[in-house]
Amino acid sequence: MSEVIRGKKKVLKGVVVGDKMDKTVRVEMTRRFRHPVYKKFVTSKKTFLAHDEGNQCGVGDKVLIVESKPLSRLKRWRVKSIIEKAV
Repeated sequence: MSEVIRGKKKVLKGVVVGDKMDKTVRVEMTRRFRHPVYKKFVTSKKTFLAHDEGNQCGVGDKVLIVESKPLSRLKRWRVKSIIEKAV
């Protein structure tokens, strides 16, 4: 029997900006791009709620999050790994 592959899951890199919830962290992803008309660099931010099973993440940590099935009303991401701990 062959295994069904359902496509690649998205992986994002971001910074933890909130860890007050149990097993949940708020991750902010920042991206810079050049505006197509005005040719200026624009910074946009987006926040995601991610599942942190061991409550290991703290504010300021750089983390890698991966797409997953819906875990609650707003959680659709899981913390894959901690890239860099905050000082």
